[in-house]
Amino acid sequence: MRTVKIGLLGLGNIGTGSYKTLEMNKDTILASTGIDLIITKILEKDTQRKRDINVSQDQFVKDPSEIFKDPEIEIVIELLGGIEPASSFMMEAMKNGKSVVTANKAAVAANFDRLTKTAQENNVLFRFEASVGGGIPILNAITTVLQANKFQEILGILNGTTNYILTQMTEYDLAYEDVLKTAQEKGFAEADPTADVEGEDCANKLSILMALAFGNYVPPSDIPTKGITGITKEDIEAAKAKGCKIKLISQAKKEKDKILYSVKPMEIPFDHPLAGVNNEFNAVFVKGNAVDELMFYGKGAGPLPTGSAIMGDVLEIARLSAEKKQ
Repeated sequence: MRTVKIGLLGLGNIGTGSYKTLEMNKDTILASTGIDLIITKILEKDTQRKRDINVSQDQFVKDPSEIFKDPEIEIVIELLGGIEPASSFMMEAMKNGKSVVTANKAAVAANFDRLTKTAQENNVLFRFEASVGGGIPILNAITTVLQANKFQEILGILNGTTNYILTQMTEYDLAYEDVLKTAQEKGFAEADPTADVEGEDCANKLSILMALAFGNYVPPSDIPTKGITGITKEDIEAAKAKGCKIKLISQAKKEKDKILYSVKPMEIPFDHPLAGVNNEFNAVFVKGNAVDELMFYGKGAGPLPTGSAIMGDVLEIARLSAEKKQ
């Protein structure tokens, strides 16, 4: 048995889901991998919040350097959200010899080159599967089992909030403003939904997908982006008349030596696999020159699906680290 100690930055909804994923599957993980994962220190301001996990006050720290400088901690999980201080914290952890796992699409997309370079320079690993598609293992697929392909196209429904809104508008003939209010009441949309409904969240995720699939990093701010706030009932009915549904699509397509990319509402034919992806579900449709067409589908957000991807990355790092030491 190999014990791997972990430092966790942030114990909000995703942090709690990640902790719970480990907690409820600890015996299975140990039996199948021989690796005992232990979260020993947690950086979190709200230490008194009630959480459905067995966490003790002794695990909480106020100073992130207590995690970065701890020689026993091998892996740091960053779940603070936002670009800063998350990006700086991840790079500081790497400089102290810690491998890093994150679900933070904004930080990864904004600082992809800096983060990956810092990991390489310090001979540590950097994994961010949960940053795109929650529990859907699309990044791992692109970088492992599909890496023998030249990718030709990526089409993604990458945001559950907007997909829920468009689904409800399409299926029940509802107005955008009414569905948004319901989505906020159900917790599918934030009080300030701008990042979702204006396509910013999708641009972050598409930036990451392109960097891995095409080896071409494009900052999210350089991706032409249009959200769903202008979509009307009339638009949806006009699409239906053509045999289509309107979906917010993140697209990157290789044409000769160029990569064309955008985030925008598109009319998707009823018979296309993405047309059947409804409500808060996400999907990524990829086309490779060898494998042809594939679609990855599942819950693109939520504490446990995201926690599943995070802990999968942690286990992969622990396994690779063990092989390196042999």
